Amino acid sequence: MRPKRILTVLTSTDRLGDSGHTTGAYLSEITHPYDEFSRAGYQVDMISSRGGKVPLDGVKMDDPINATWMNDEEFLAKIEDTLQPWQVSGDDYCAIYFAGGHGAMFDFPDNLSLQKLASQIFENDGVVGAVCHGPAGLVNVRLSDGSYLVRGHEMSCFTNEEERAVGFESVVPFLLESRLNERGASVVVAPSFTDNVIKSGRLVTGQNPASAAGVGKGIVEVLDFVSRGRIVPEQNWCEWHAR
Repeated sequence: MRPKRILTVLTSTDRLGDSGHTTGAYLSEITHPYDEFSRAGYQVDMISSRGGKVPLDGVKMDDPINATWMNDEEFLAKIEDTLQPWQVSGDDYCAIYFAGGHGAMFDFPDNLSLQKLASQIFENDGVVGAVCHGPAGLVNVRLSDGSYLVRGHEMSCFTNEEERAVGFESVVPFLLESRLNERGASVVVAPSFTDNVIKSGRLVTGQNPASAAGVGKGIVEVLDFVSRGRIVPEQNWCEWHAR
């Protein structure tokens, strides 16, 4: 029986290169999917590239879901003492979810342990999800046949236009939309900073923080689809919620 556990991946990076800007895991991209997972009855474990306490960005306590979970002792314990990737096995999870925050651009792409977990879970018929800069964790993930996991999938991520709008296009090591397209994905772009969730087979991605809850919900929906023994459409199962 497939374990009802989801692995959430967070960045350990707290500085945006040499720019002087601080960064971290974007809080609503943790709490909103966590809320969806928890309400659906999934256990959630959290890892980060270095383990331990993760730096946070976007800590907005006027967001009721942020406020709820930041006052939850179990949730706080998880983000203050994350596991390291080598401490978990992909066999124990039905899904892996990569939260965003600009820090993900620096410590996700070349982490071999994260790549292994993502490919293992995906090839075990699990679900892979990511939002905003979280898909940076997927740009170098290869499957056992050597192909990129994202190849042939429609996806969403923090777009080139959004990166330019926040002024970090020359700070991040690469433009995420461009890199995913280079890897053979087809990035579906919605108007900047609007909700855009794409489900392509067992890959669920979102464009920005506004998409975080939708990605969480989408992962739960695809897991339910798989648990019923149904074949998930490999492409073009898309949702675009512009607000």
